[in-house]
Amino acid sequence: MIARFLGYIGCSVREGLAGLGFAIRSFLSILRVSPGAFRRPGLISEQIHFIGNYSLVIIAVSGLFVGMVLGLQGYYTLNQYGAEQMLGQVVALSLVRELGPVVTALLFAGRAGTSLTAQIGLMKAGEQLSAMEMMAINPVQRVLAPRFWAGVIAMPVLATVFSAVGVMGGYLVGVKLIGVDEGSFWAQMQSGVDVRADVLNGVIKSFIFGIAVTFTALFQGYQAQPTPEDVSRATTRTVVIASLLVWGLNFVMTALMFNK
Repeated sequence: MIARFLGYIGCSVREGLAGLGFAIRSFLSILRVSPGAFRRPGLISEQIHFIGNYSLVIIAVSGLFVGMVLGLQGYYTLNQYGAEQMLGQVVALSLVRELGPVVTALLFAGRAGTSLTAQIGLMKAGEQLSAMEMMAINPVQRVLAPRFWAGVIAMPVLATVFSAVGVMGGYLVGVKLIGVDEGSFWAQMQSGVDVRADVLNGVIKSFIFGIAVTFTALFQGYQAQPTPEDVSRATTRTVVIASLLVWGLNFVMTALMFNK
């Protein structure tokens, strides 16, 4: 019984290490062929449109409602201490530092990540990637690298849109609905949000999330077995793994960036 249990643990660890090694090798392969992909910017811009433009609506609508909820809950909390004039700063910092990059990455994983996984998995199931190799075309450079860099570029832009729309949602609720002074709302936001310490760190977060989520989606699709069942399981794994990576990386980066 104990020997069987230890054997199961050892087998799981070995498979996990093998999968990690394959993932690292795949990531390095994408980086190695990236210069060739950048020589064809049309492929990257096409994927930016596919990934970013089609995710824009859900990102913007979600940002609006998140900002409105922040404005509502923030006012009720700050009003207890007579600090409702700080509402603009609270909404902006919450969005720029945390909610903007994190929620955008989670929505990106659910919308664009699953689409990328299914797309690559179906190309593999249809033997399109094998056909490229037969024609001496590197599928990593032609298929994976443009999608990878498109996701990395699109993520900070989408996070910026989320934060900007969220601030407007907080403004609509706090100023127009509740009646917080408009001048104080914008003045406290301007004085309390630092471009380097807050905005830049939020952009760095979204950039790292873009790398993690996009690579996870591509890797899961690329390693999926060429069957409809395994492709569907790969899309599920993309959401689960990408979400856990986002939360874990967010904790580490928050601890490093905002520890002062």
